[in-house]
Amino acid sequence: MSEARPIDEAERIRAACIEAALAGYEEAAIAGLCGEGALEMAISSIRRLDLAEVIADGQASPDGEADPAR
Repeated sequence: MSEARPIDEAERIRAACIEAALAGYEEAAIAGLCGEGALEMAISSIRRLDLAEVIADGQASPDGEADPAR
């Protein structure tokens, strides 16, 4: 198994952050928060993201691609 390039790892982390932000924003919107509240929830979702898990998931993937189901 080859080592992931730093840019590939950074791309996986960016994708995980975007996914977390979108999920947080959607959850806030469903709960009826205003736009500012939804944005705060999206940012909070990124802050709570377990980066160690994101990195471990990338290392466990044989092709180095992020798991699209996450």
